[in-house]
Amino acid sequence: MGREAGGPGTAALYLVDGVALLRPDEQVFTAMLDGWRTQQLARNLAFTTIEKRLATVRAFTGHADAFPWAWGSQMLDEWLGDLRSVRGLRRSTIRNYSSTVAAFCDYLTDPAYQWVEQCERRFGTHPVQVVHEWNTAVHAQEAEGDPARRAFTLNELQALFDYADEQVARARAAGRKGWLSLFRDATLLKTAYGYGLRRNETAMLDVVDFGANPHAREFGDVGLCRVRFGKANKGSPPKPRTVLTVWPWTVEIVQQWTQEIRPLMAEAGSPALWPSERGERLTVNAINRRLTEYRRALDLGPGLDFHSLRRSYVTHLIEDGWDPLFVQQQVGHEHASTTSIYTCVSSDFRTRTLRQALDATMLAAVRPERTAG
Repeated sequence: MGREAGGPGTAALYLVDGVALLRPDEQVFTAMLDGWRTQQLARNLAFTTIEKRLATVRAFTGHADAFPWAWGSQMLDEWLGDLRSVRGLRRSTIRNYSSTVAAFCDYLTDPAYQWVEQCERRFGTHPVQVVHEWNTAVHAQEAEGDPARRAFTLNELQALFDYADEQVARARAAGRKGWLSLFRDATLLKTAYGYGLRRNETAMLDVVDFGANPHAREFGDVGLCRVRFGKANKGSPPKPRTVLTVWPWTVEIVQQWTQEIRPLMAEAGSPALWPSERGERLTVNAINRRLTEYRRALDLGPGLDFHSLRRSYVTHLIEDGWDPLFVQQQVGHEHASTTSIYTCVSSDFRTRTLRQALDATMLAAVRPERTAG
């Protein structure tokens, strides 16, 4: 379906014909970015997604030292090569960057938006698509995560939680004011694991997001956790879900935090479950820093990050015999294949499963056949 002339993102909305520009290169480029922002808003893309894309285009422009109407494929090759060899970015990140540049070039070269005409008149040249199959990596597999990323073993998880609790006990015994923040962070890590949450889902929790599950009254008012900022599909708002409480110990830690410890914090009036000393809500970066600090103190490998808590949740539920469909719904995966990627069952679990299957087979083989009565 064609777009009407003068629609969102059209060059004519940002540049007036016949008007001389003081800094034509910079002003036209700024107008292009403004137009692309408007076009993406019209497509209902998230503000954060749009800003990240604009930052990527600016980064490429700075590296190429040229504006879009002078871009060439070789400039992209050099930029992507620099990102890989010098900055050490991951393949998936580099692919996202190249996809962003490709989308921007598609926008500029689409006749409906009139940027080609504008550039021809003002600069005697025009933008072209610089991203092609032959100069970008092929997306050959469904899961491209770092193979070093994995779930915590039960022993590693216990060590992490014990260490977090030790920091609280030491700070409190020494009369340090920071013990409240340490208690918050220890509870946050346990809660993230206890409900299989992502970083942003954890950071955006409010106190009121916990509630009773009428089908599991033994959990009281912490029978479920309402995740309001779940990972969104492209162009969609955050996807909410409700995670049911499965382990009694999560009830104890959440109730102790909300009823006894959290009210002692200066920002206790904030709706956030995890208030910050410097603001209303703890940031994702602060959460990452705390886990990294503890991981290094315990000499655990870099393959264990915050998302490993979510991997552990999936893995341990599967190992404990929970129905895979239930686990999939708990973590909010649309497809079972995604949940399977998160599952990092231990060798002990696989050995037990194999042994049970072999024992059952042998038992069936040696069982005497029933005789007719």
